[in-house]
Amino acid sequence: MTNEPSPSADEMAEIVRVAFSREDLSAVADLLDAHVTWGAAGARRPSCTTKAQVLTWFQTAWDAGVRARTVDVCVAGERVLVTLVVRGSRTARERGGGALRYQILTFRNGRIVDIAGFDDRESALAFAQM
Repeated sequence: MTNEPSPSADEMAEIVRVAFSREDLSAVADLLDAHVTWGAAGARRPSCTTKAQVLTWFQTAWDAGVRARTVDVCVAGERVLVTLVVRGSRTARERGGGALRYQILTFRNGRIVDIAGFDDRESALAFAQM
């Protein structure tokens, strides 16, 4: 067992940028902790509470024609902010074809342990500083 330090937020941001830009579930899967949660910030009952649930959600959305293009990945405190343009979802159609979405990723030991979704950048950045 090695005592390697966990990657920094800057290093994780670059790893996320590469994985998300590939649009490859296996690349994303490699980043997820087995007990990752995903949902609205502060949700008492997140939509997903395991790696398998997150991957199923991604695959189901993909199969339904939803696509997300990563437009920016940056460090936000000790977390990473991912900015996406989502197409093919109901919200995207209501907004004329594309919807900006923001996700704050929290890491532990080089794995994503929480994904919190936001409709606006300001809320995402405020959450990242908590």
